[in-house]
Amino acid sequence: MKQRAVFVATSLAMLVAVTIPPWLALREAGQQAYRAEADLALGYANDIVRRADDTEKQALAGIGLLERSGHPPCSDASQALMRLIDLTSIYIQAVGHVEDGVLVCSSMGDDPVPLGSLAFRSSTGVTLHARVPLGNDVKSPLLGFQKGNFAALIHRDLPLDTWTAVPDVSLAMMHLEFSRNGKPVTHRGHVDPGWLPRLGDRNQVTVVTGGYLVALVRSRQFPTAGIAAVPVSYLDRRTGGLAWRFVPAGAIAGLALALAIFLVARQQLSLASAVRQGLRRNEFFLAYQPIVELATGRWVGVEALLRWRRSNGEMIGPDLFIPVAERTGTITKLTERVVELVHRDVGGFLAHHPAFHIALNLSAADLNSPRTKILLDKLLADAGAAPSNLIVEMTERALLNVSTAKPVIADLRAGGIEVAVDDFGTGYSSLSYLESFDVDFLKIDRAFTEAIGTRSPTDQVVHHIIAMAQTMQLRIIAEGVETEAQAEYLLARGVQFAQGWRFAKAMPWNEFRTAFEERGFGSPRVAANH
Repeated sequence: MKQRAVFVATSLAMLVAVTIPPWLALREAGQQAYRAEADLALGYANDIVRRADDTEKQALAGIGLLERSGHPPCSDASQALMRLIDLTSIYIQAVGHVEDGVLVCSSMGDDPVPLGSLAFRSSTGVTLHARVPLGNDVKSPLLGFQKGNFAALIHRDLPLDTWTAVPDVSLAMMHLEFSRNGKPVTHRGHVDPGWLPRLGDRNQVTVVTGGYLVALVRSRQFPTAGIAAVPVSYLDRRTGGLAWRFVPAGAIAGLALALAIFLVARQQLSLASAVRQGLRRNEFFLAYQPIVELATGRWVGVEALLRWRRSNGEMIGPDLFIPVAERTGTITKLTERVVELVHRDVGGFLAHHPAFHIALNLSAADLNSPRTKILLDKLLADAGAAPSNLIVEMTERALLNVSTAKPVIADLRAGGIEVAVDDFGTGYSSLSYLESFDVDFLKIDRAFTEAIGTRSPTDQVVHHIIAMAQTMQLRIIAEGVETEAQAEYLLARGVQFAQGWRFAKAMPWNEFRTAFEERGFGSPRVAANH
């Protein structure tokens, strides 16, 4: 069942790996194409605004000169100044004096020029004459800017006189207050008046609507906006071009990822099968690392560590096979094998050393199984040992499911078997979390022991863990003690037990038994109850 779940999960992961990268590549192609076309359209719209602003500023500057000159209207001096302004201006076509909507005299002479009936006065005090007729030509290309009694005429296409790489781009300049049916002041190509409300209160915006990518930019000086609209076909064309580059790369990346998932899954499944085969072939064995009482140096117990040597002599580390066994449901079988090996190795030793203990590691699956207590009770009965001869260790990860772990732990402790939290500080535990369980020991992970005296960020963690354990009246075992300085530091702070290379490496039971007897420890004092 577990293998089927792994197969389904692997298949789904590979499917995602194959499909998602090309989809992301296509999406990225679309986003990059949009950004490129949007930047292009915004560039056109900004150029329109800049030209419109420069045109209006120049028109108002010319009108200002005439207003400040003090010359009588249409006098020789006034008309001379008009001609000077006209000749020295880039955008102004003509400038003159206005009476009753007519340019009565101008830089062009004394011939009157009606400014037309299509006029609009803005909030800035400027009257815009949207179409100044020339004789009978009602489609005149001239616009008029009037302020006070003077007006400047400009060519209506000047704001749109910008170079575009896209030949059929639409351009427009619209007055934000000129509501003449929402039509633009000047435009080239198709322009929808409904685009302008998309600008809202923003300074600029780009939208795709009505078959166009539309850019709208607000002038920061006048109540006007520039508009540029690029046909969506250009966006689609650019997206397609980028997709031809991105999608194959995404597909290759997806295939590579899928292959990697397949290989990892195959390795995991292969390792899972090898674990089951190793159990059948009795390839697993135990190494025992002494647990030392720091105050006396006595060996008061051992931790049984599961090891795996395959039939070809290859050693597989527990960091590889334990997670695989947990995922594939064979971890309980490994626990059963550990119990069998302890009984085979230790024999009647515990019966003759009632103060000595063996620490066994349990997994999350073991804490979900009522069989665990039965298994341990049988070990004690077969070995003629007392419950105090056993300590079970469980990692913080195994304690995550409070509802299932708590009753099993309570049952073990009720039977006299003590409980230790292993690798503390590397998982999820806190003081409030540990208070949910009744445990006896807290083991400090080697990563924090190694930091003692190094002035690293984790150097102070050991101090806090010790304080936490002492607050909860837990006995402490420090793992990974390798130097005398570490041992002295721990002893000075009230840590009772330790294990590590400073005292002894993990070893086969026969070697341990010999070393134990050579050191003359005999029957050590009770470790679980002092």
